[in-house]
Amino acid sequence: QVQLVESGGGLVQAGGSLRLSCVASGTFFRINDMAWYRQTPGNQRELVASIESGYMTTYADTVKGRFTISRDNAKKTVYLQMSSVKPEDTAVYYCNAEIETDYFVRNKFWGQGTQVTVSS
Repeated sequence: QVQLVESGGGLVQAGGSLRLSCVASGTFFRINDMAWYRQTPGNQRELVASIESGYMTTYADTVKGRFTISRDNAKKTVYLQMSSVKPEDTAVYYCNAEIETDYFVRNKFWGQGTQVTVSS
């Protein structure tokens, strides 16, 4: 059974920094793309940043230049370094990963979410 577990959320002042982590556990062959999404009440979940298995990254325009996504394949972990945070970054942040659980079997998995609150 594959699980994604996020950590690192919390309360931070505007202009500050925070690092989120997401670790994959369970039995599987490979982790492909990994990503961070966020969601605020009443809104759809939106993509914040993604990183491919080849380390190519993409970012939402709202976080470009402030957030950095990275991964450590040996640790089965994806990170989101958040800098110069703003109150509008307040949201529940979710980890997402496409994982090969068997030959030619790929599924998307979600973490349980971690709350990030930015105070002004």
